[in-house]
Amino acid sequence: MKKYLSLIAGLALLLSGAGHQANACTGIALNAKDGSRVLARTVEWAATPINCGYAVVPRGHSQVSMTPKGEDGLRFDALYGYVGIYTDYEPFVVEGVNEAGLSAGLFFFPGFGEQPAFEEELKARSLCDMQLVSWVLSQFSTIDEVKEGLANVQVISIDKRMGTVHWRLSEPGGRTVVLEFKGGDPVFYENPLGVLTNAPGFDWHMTNLRNYVNLAPGAAANQTLAEGLELSPLGGGSAMLGLPGDFTPPSRFIRAAFFSSCAPQWANGFESVMQAFHILNNFDIPIGAQHKVGQAPAGLPSATQFTAATDLASLKFYYRTAWNQNIRCIDLKTIDFRRVKYRTVPLDSQKQQPVEYLAIK
Repeated sequence: MKKYLSLIAGLALLLSGAGHQANACTGIALNAKDGSRVLARTVEWAATPINCGYAVVPRGHSQVSMTPKGEDGLRFDALYGYVGIYTDYEPFVVEGVNEAGLSAGLFFFPGFGEQPAFEEELKARSLCDMQLVSWVLSQFSTIDEVKEGLANVQVISIDKRMGTVHWRLSEPGGRTVVLEFKGGDPVFYENPLGVLTNAPGFDWHMTNLRNYVNLAPGAAANQTLAEGLELSPLGGGSAMLGLPGDFTPPSRFIRAAFFSSCAPQWANGFESVMQAFHILNNFDIPIGAQHKVGQAPAGLPSATQFTAATDLASLKFYYRTAWNQNIRCIDLKTIDFRRVKYRTVPLDSQKQQPVEYLAIK
């Protein structure tokens, strides 16, 4: 119990001290010509290096949700095996996919959203918000099943200092929703773009898109200001002039929406995954951009600590990190989730970018 309280206090202190400035996750989605659906996202944390790893969770694996009192909340056994990435604490999976092809991801949502308050008499059905991804992936195969399941749980925060979160859920067929809590109640938004960032609420971001109806791919048309005076664009992409370039959630949402919508539709899931990583290069936040001069943490090469992409059709989960930009892949179809043992593995065996040296003779 003492170890648990120490862990929660440490996480709450870290998140409350830098949550608004340090976290800047960006999610996109792409559809391939063969019907594949690809979900991809970044995870930023500019305060300190995160000890991230991936978890392989078999069917039947038992978990217990945390509450403000300890590890004594909702108990659930996995009906579906899944793979996901956790941050610092193994039960806190923030992005993953299960063997049925259901994807779930957690995005920080500081200053917005309101989850139900913890009630001692309801602790047996209380689910920690940081464990909702694990619960979703272990219990359900569709978004509608998640909606039904939420009627039987209380999604709580274990410490208000950790801030609020919201989630993106997606099915192989392409349906994607955003889940937020308002006044203690779950609210689902259909998300045809598949894009998600952070605050404010998803409905606000969708309204804000209307401020950028002038944006389009390609070059702007020439303009004639007077007889003999015709202005032409200085370069390619001029029709995107006005695209916001800062790292705030509203600006990242606009860029993510237009970059993913303008991307060519590739033949298959693999090609779309590669396209997704290229798009998300635009959201790789250089270390120092979120700090005052001289205050950037040591040992952190980028605020974007990992980028992940999931091909829901082929059940392949890809990731790369700030320390190793090589793309790595876990193929869920090669895993027997009836027999595989629960395991967690650091994302990087060593935090150093491998470099391929070319022998020139």
